[in-house]
Amino acid sequence: MDVLSEEDRQLPQVENVLPLLKRGIGIHHGGLLPILKEIIEILFGEGLLKALFATETFAMGLNMPARTVLFTAPRKFDGKKFRWISSGEYIQMAGRAGRRGLDDKGIVILMIDEKVSPSIGRGIVQGKADPINSAFHLTYNMVLNLLRVEEINPEYMLERSFFQFQNQSSIPELYKQVQDKQTELAKIKITEEHSVASYHHIREQLDSYGKQFRRWITKPEYLVPFLQPGRLIKVQNEKDEFDWGIVVNFKKQTNNAKNPLKAETVIVVDVLLHVTEDSAKADEPKPCKQGQKGNMEVVPVLHSLISQISSLRVYYPNDLRPADNRRSVLKTIAEVKKRFPKGPPLLNPVTEMNIKSDEFKQIVDSIGKFEERLFAHPLHNSTELENIYARYTNKLKVQEELKAVKTKLKEARSLLQMDELKHRKRVLRRMEYCTAADVIEFKGRVACELSSADELLLTEMIFNGIFNEITTAQSVALLSCFVCDEKSSETPKATEELSGPLRSMQDLARRIAKISTECKLNVDEETYVEKFKPFLMDVVLSWCKGASFLSVCRMTDIFEGSIIRCMRRLEELLRQLCQAAKTIGNTELENKFSEGVRLLKRDIVFAASLYL
Repeated sequence: MDVLSEEDRQLPQVENVLPLLKRGIGIHHGGLLPILKEIIEILFGEGLLKALFATETFAMGLNMPARTVLFTAPRKFDGKKFRWISSGEYIQMAGRAGRRGLDDKGIVILMIDEKVSPSIGRGIVQGKADPINSAFHLTYNMVLNLLRVEEINPEYMLERSFFQFQNQSSIPELYKQVQDKQTELAKIKITEEHSVASYHHIREQLDSYGKQFRRWITKPEYLVPFLQPGRLIKVQNEKDEFDWGIVVNFKKQTNNAKNPLKAETVIVVDVLLHVTEDSAKADEPKPCKQGQKGNMEVVPVLHSLISQISSLRVYYPNDLRPADNRRSVLKTIAEVKKRFPKGPPLLNPVTEMNIKSDEFKQIVDSIGKFEERLFAHPLHNSTELENIYARYTNKLKVQEELKAVKTKLKEARSLLQMDELKHRKRVLRRMEYCTAADVIEFKGRVACELSSADELLLTEMIFNGIFNEITTAQSVALLSCFVCDEKSSETPKATEELSGPLRSMQDLARRIAKISTECKLNVDEETYVEKFKPFLMDVVLSWCKGASFLSVCRMTDIFEGSIIRCMRRLEELLRQLCQAAKTIGNTELENKFSEGVRLLKRDIVFAASLYL
């Protein structure tokens, strides 16, 4: 720790971790200061730490065997949702148990804090390792650099990529799948197929209008007045339809907080539903079918998933925590179904819910007409309808699967990513990075030097003079948007000196996204703009103005280690920008970026590694 200054030793992370290390307890995750991570790795390797709390990064990337590996839970958050750990992750992490040459066995403990189905448990413990799939993808920098070389072109690179090899090796398996699907399709025989097809078409139309109907009745302004506790409702998602449940409570939320202009109000309704025993506490509860064991559980449901709203309300106990109280509601619902064999009466959307829209009335009329056609169809009252209809839908499913496999086979035989290459070249020509003859232009020479961040946006910023109008510290702060991949709950307070350049950068990003879309690349404008996160702009600006690391850490809730990682990536980007400015002979910009490196590179952020 002597390499750190007196002030850096007072960082909360240092002060909190050191007492633990003295007691033989370590912590290891991506947000730690690099020097602390290295100290912990060395101590663990020397056997001086008896317990180490680590993320999977430690087990995946470092050769650090232990006597015992303990999983505190079988689920993990992967950045988007909580999911079961995969068999590959389990194999990799559990494989650290047992030190070669020292232990005759390794101990792995998996703490189960929730119900796990046998299939999921078996999949985690006995499943195969995750397959290695190529993540090769094209970049503008790669395309431009390949265009510079006379002997090699981008097509040559695509042909010899591991990604292409993997896809070509799958041809025999895909060919077999095509033959299997064709055989399966030939076995499905349907009498009077034309009649079944017309009946299927009517039902599809009814389903389509039914979705539009539900969209109207679940609009908050019409739905909320009828979400009283005890109201009988039905819930349906893409996969399952639940039996009748009762409303317990609801709350309003606003989604898409990142973009207030596109914010929408959503209603989350707490519904008491009959779900299977296995899925009662899972993220995706499953409806309990007749004869299955199930529980009555309160499930939070988005208002858009409500499919039917009854005019009936039933009494339920005030306290739903005891299982017996919840089961009593199931009996009440059963009594209602017994009293109304055709189903509980529904709210009238026009007279009771007061939906007066002409568009809605047209939907109701269309549903009525298609229902008349359905009831008049000769197949509707046939005793064989269910069997014939199931065979026909199965045939359509097999046809779709055959079509998908044939498409995959066609792609495997052709040069993959060729269309994407054509679209990217079109973007480069539109933005004057290369000519129609694939000759690199002035802007293209700059983009060739930039590989650690978005080369198009950086080049556009250089040629639009954004860096000419701002100071070195402001330039470095603005460039932090390109390397910041951390999320923050705090909205950055962009100062007046940074708000203008940030808006200019976002406008250029929108222009690039628009051109990319016009050139048939799948780019979402908002997602592309939001990729450049401004959460560290104020931090980097203060750092470049000479602030201490302790003071800049207090400006954000992002971990110290993540701040350092972003600043090191920023230094690499600045060096590339120096080279790019030198390529086009812009000495002023080159000096500005070199000065940025000097302002950035100091103290704990660039402390030497203990491994060197």
